[in-house]
Amino acid sequence: MNSFRPERALRSAIRFVAFANIAYFGIEFAVALTIGSVSLFADSIDFLEDASVNILILLALSWPARARARVAMGLAAVLLVPGLATLWTAWEKFSVPVVPQPLPLSLTGLGALAVNLTCALLLVRFRHHSGSLTKAAFLSARNDVLANMAIIAAGLATALTRSIWPDLAVGIGIAAINAGAAREIWMAAKEEHDAPEA
Repeated sequence: MNSFRPERALRSAIRFVAFANIAYFGIEFAVALTIGSVSLFADSIDFLEDASVNILILLALSWPARARARVAMGLAAVLLVPGLATLWTAWEKFSVPVVPQPLPLSLTGLGALAVNLTCALLLVRFRHHSGSLTKAAFLSARNDVLANMAIIAAGLATALTRSIWPDLAVGIGIAAINAGAAREIWMAAKEEHDAPEA
């Protein structure tokens, strides 16, 4: 009976993370559209992607190692989607350079930080459980914490400079972080897939 407790705890953590991400996606996306923030838009899409990732992980946890590795390879590709959406939004921002409102930017980033920090702390003890899938979930939450700290800083910098550049720089930085995480997950999944015991 005890051997099933870590699996139950992992499933419970993944369910919570998926729900928290889909809930905050709605909040952050609405604020991003209202104030015209590239970094919040990037982060809100990332929340949606994280919810999808965790739902897929929940479904695939009981699959064989090789099948889990294939799902993780797919998740690595999914991690690139927010980055592409961010680059498109950044390009549009150059056409209409409206400075986002600093206070909603920082406050929304602070709320996102609280959500992602909670998720990262829940997932940290499972990051080596079930191979590359749970590593994907943990890396995603960890990277989001870093991104949210940068969003808060961008809000403060925007208040001081009244420029679009802090928001743009953070949005593009989030895209770069996601690309790095995607590569790390892909490499771990490929190693897991190619291992003889898989």
